[in-house]
Amino acid sequence: MKAVGYFQSLPITASESLIDLELPMPAPGAKDLLVEVSAIAVNPVDTKIRVRRASADGATPVILGWDAVGTVRAIGPEVAGFAVGDRVWYAGDITRPGSNAQFQAVDHRIVAKAPATLSDAEAAALPLTAITAWELLFDRLQVQQQPERPVSLLVTGAAGGVGSILVQLAARQKHLTVIGTSSEPDGEGGKWLHALGAQHVINHREPLAPQIAALQQAGVPPLRYVTSLTHTPQHFKDFIEALEPQGKLAMIDDFGPQDLDVMALKGKSLSLHWELMFTRSMHATHDIAAQGRLLADVAAMVDAGQIRTTLADVVGPISAETLKRAHALQESQRQRGKLVLSGWA
Repeated sequence: MKAVGYFQSLPITASESLIDLELPMPAPGAKDLLVEVSAIAVNPVDTKIRVRRASADGATPVILGWDAVGTVRAIGPEVAGFAVGDRVWYAGDITRPGSNAQFQAVDHRIVAKAPATLSDAEAAALPLTAITAWELLFDRLQVQQQPERPVSLLVTGAAGGVGSILVQLAARQKHLTVIGTSSEPDGEGGKWLHALGAQHVINHREPLAPQIAALQQAGVPPLRYVTSLTHTPQHFKDFIEALEPQGKLAMIDDFGPQDLDVMALKGKSLSLHWELMFTRSMHATHDIAAQGRLLADVAAMVDAGQIRTTLADVVGPISAETLKRAHALQESQRQRGKLVLSGWA
């Protein structure tokens, strides 16, 4: 089968940072689906793993890719709820070979049937970010647990892949006022976020706390929740200042252990939450199947017209050349929405 991978961790400009490969087709395990991959998306995790993880033995390539849409071609003996021929979507497991290959074996419990109303490319933009956003909102912050009064949710880096789906999910919670951040709140970024459901957009290049205070003076409900999707250390003091007592802060970005003064949270009894969407699959948690169920729920919302794809651009067919281009765009950190590759070169 065709695949795109690498052996050495290299800058994306290097000729062998990503290369076209011919590999044996994987065999599905007892709980696995064997999926023929038709479309994939690129996420920040792809670029992070590429520069951190080299081939373990110098001979086995690293295959990235944690967003896929495809067709089930075989099923393991312990699989339930799927049949050969099903069109599915999923984000996969970071401990296993990824979706940058024509065929992939994936645990059926983290898979769902893809939305019928989306093309493969449109659907491939959503799984990883939808899981991350869902788990941030409903598992970590538990925004659904206290709907008895109006409160606000701040989403930093809201126009990116995770933010673009998180804003849509949050906007469906009637008690939440959604405040997104953008580098261009009065430009294209602001327009994008308002179209997704954000009621307010502020500038993350300026201090956040004064902007939130100004919104509250204008009648916006108190800030109970923050989802920090990027540059958490830069905004941390503003989060603490702006959050109401007993508020909640959830994060997904990477930084050093000395970059946050967590004791600063104590005065307001603020809680701190981490989200990694691979946790359930990495550790085979008791509730691993929750990921498949939430993807099924998101697919139903998409087909009902309640959630839209966050696809920004189809870069081209799946090949080393187009994946390099997508990685370079992702590394620019100015990408709005998601980059997708569809079909095989």
